[in-house]
Amino acid sequence: MSNVVLVLPPDEIEKVMFHYKNNKVERSAPGVVFAAKLADTAVTVYKSGKVMFQGNGASREASLWGKPIDKVTVSTKGDILPPNLSSLSVIGSDETGTGDYFGPITVAACFVREDQIELVKELGVKDSKMLTDDVMRNMAPDLMATLKHSVLVLKNEKYNDIQGRGWSQGKIKALMHNQALKHVLNKINPEKPAYILIDQFAERGIYYNHIKTEKEIIRENVLFSTKAEQLHVSVAAASIIARYAFLKEMDRLSEMAEITIPKGASSKVDEIAAKIYFKHGEAFLKSITKWHFANTQKAMKLVNKRKF
Repeated sequence: MSNVVLVLPPDEIEKVMFHYKNNKVERSAPGVVFAAKLADTAVTVYKSGKVMFQGNGASREASLWGKPIDKVTVSTKGDILPPNLSSLSVIGSDETGTGDYFGPITVAACFVREDQIELVKELGVKDSKMLTDDVMRNMAPDLMATLKHSVLVLKNEKYNDIQGRGWSQGKIKALMHNQALKHVLNKINPEKPAYILIDQFAERGIYYNHIKTEKEIIRENVLFSTKAEQLHVSVAAASIIARYAFLKEMDRLSEMAEITIPKGASSKVDEIAAKIYFKHGEAFLKSITKWHFANTQKAMKLVNKRKF
């Protein structure tokens, strides 16, 4: 089934709705102002002015009204991707929290069917680097209610244990991605995505070497690419869901520590870590941080100087 999306001015939108009025159907999805169903084509009009044509007759019907939205070229590294990937049903996966001293590594996988792509865009999904944390906090619950997904949160007590046994972050992330993808595939079974797209953090061979001892390894139609959140909305949605889960855990840790815990690994993080050490002790600080980060030694220097 093919998809074609047009952006039309209000007067053209009125013409589209009048043209298909005899084929009108009810659609209660967010952002939808009109929908029609032909024998071989579904037509959906959104508040934003986008009109989506889906089905075997999509190109025919769309040609009555204008030219499709131009594709934006994104410079990436990784696999050679299908040219129509952005319009296909895809499970995307992404992670956050890997560079943060406080808080967990969080991985999410998310399935977006081709007929949900425009709806997800209407919900505001884009590359999470272009969104604020507050926006993602508001957006994620709607995505989680709409899309099949899985989110995994690795708390730092567990992280420190397995990292201390020699596991690299790359191995940890690969195992979490594989697990999240398994969960989503099980949720949508027997349906299958056209592809699985992983926001690349390791070369394909290295990724699969990390998880070679797993009983079930997801390999079918798996693609790796950098900047994947710009290539398919499933990865962008997964990134938002992962960030939301990370932020909720950071809120919980701040409440436990009785101080607002900062993100990242800056000098401000060192100062807060030293304050937490004085108030709650080393064991508590270790339980909420990635203990092997250089921030630990920097915070201990502040502690030894008795600056707090």
